Amino acid sequence: MGLEMAPVEEERSPEQPELQIYPLCRYYFGARDARPCAGETAADRALRLKANFAARGLRTCVHGVLLVELSGHPHVLLLQVRNSSFLLPGGRLRPAEQDVQGLKRKLSSKLAAADRNGDHHWQIGECIGMWWRSEFEARPFPYPPPNTRAPKECVKLFLVRLPMARQFVVPRNLKLLAVPLSQIHDNPQLQLVHPVSVRTWRRWHKDIHTFLKASLRKRLI
Repeated sequence: MGLEMAPVEEERSPEQPELQIYPLCRYYFGARDARPCAGETAADRALRLKANFAARGLRTCVHGVLLVELSGHPHVLLLQVRNSSFLLPGGRLRPAEQDVQGLKRKLSSKLAAADRNGDHHWQIGECIGMWWRSEFEARPFPYPPPNTRAPKECVKLFLVRLPMARQFVVPRNLKLLAVPLSQIHDNPQLQLVHPVSVRTWRRWHKDIHTFLKASLRKRLI
C-alpha cells in the first residue's frame, strides 16, 4: 500500500508526472563513516558567512523534500544532527553550480554510499519554495527583501521524487528520520534548513503543505 499524489486536473501540466509516495518499509537504511562536523558557534558561523559573501557574493542553498508513506500518511525524511536539530537534506551550491546538479551532489554526499563515481539517480522535481535573506541573521522572506540591493542568501526547496525502492546510506553522526507533517507543523524544535524563527518555519511548512494539498490528490495504490 502506498500513496499516489497527482496534480488537480485543471492545474496539471502535461510535463508534470504524477507523484507517487511509497511505503517506508520499501526503503533500506544503512550507515557509513561519519562526516567531519564543524563545532562552530552561531557567532563563528555568522563571521564565516560574511567572509564568504565578501569573496563570492550571494549564497545559494538547495534542499530536497523527500516523502514516504507510513500508516497512510505522508512523512518527510529529515536528517537529525547532534540530537538537537533537524534538517532537510541539501546545502550550499558551489560557485556557478546549477541548482539540480548541486542538489544531486548534496543528496549523494549525505544519503548515499561514499562512491564518488557513482550515479545515484536522484530525480529532482518542482521547486516548491524560494526564500531570501537580506542579512544572515535576518529572517527570510518568500521574495527578495525590499530596500535591499544585495540579498545575502537564497534558499530553494525542491521536491525529490523517490523510486519504489531505494537504499539510503547515512553518515554515522547523522540520523535519517521519517517525520509526519502533523509533527512538523508549529514545532519550534525543527529547524529544517538552518536556524530560523518559528514564524519562518510555519511559512516553510505552509509551502510544502499547500503544494501537497492544493496541487495533488491522494489515493491508495
